Amino acid sequence: MCAHTRNERSRLALHACCGPCLLEPFDALLAEGYDPIIVFANPNIEPKGEYVLRLETLRSYADSRGIRVVEIDTGEELWRAATSGLERPARCHACYRVRLGLVSEWAASAGIELVATTLSVSPYQDAAAIARAGAAVAEAAGVRFLERDYRDRYADATRRSRDLGMYRQSYCGCLASGDEAAAERAARRQARKARRPRD
Repeated sequence: MCAHTRNERSRLALHACCGPCLLEPFDALLAEGYDPIIVFANPNIEPKGEYVLRLETLRSYADSRGIRVVEIDTGEELWRAATSGLERPARCHACYRVRLGLVSEWAASAGIELVATTLSVSPYQDAAAIARAGAAVAEAAGVRFLERDYRDRYADATRRSRDLGMYRQSYCGCLASGDEAAAERAARRQARKARRPRD
């Protein structure tokens, strides 16, 4: 158990993409002695109803624990320009830079020296690319990126979010990722069907 009191904790701007991904990284950072402020900066999430649902799920959990949430609801044009015409993984890497850049700039303006993200809890994300993007945009903003890989906590995050009845999305955020995720699910279903014994 960490011996830090709240007043001694280092403030940290924690980028969060959704409620389920927040659970394990937030608790891990608390245990390390940090005082995370959650920053929801996700101009990639489409359509608008999906964006609202993810933000409401995150806020509901945060409110239950007395956690501060800041929404940065700008950056959509910047995100579109940065990702236009790109395919995965280049599109994802550009997306990381935009979102973590927004958080880094907010942190610098708020006098917070550290930035981190919950993105690396997902095994579907590129943790190394997240770390590179975070370090670059944080340095440009005059803050520091705290690199963490939380993929070993994904199973616990999944279990906890289901136990809490949280909304769990089926794609990363942008419509292209939704189409890709649907195609991958269909391919897995087809592969399972092909493996079934025939009468």
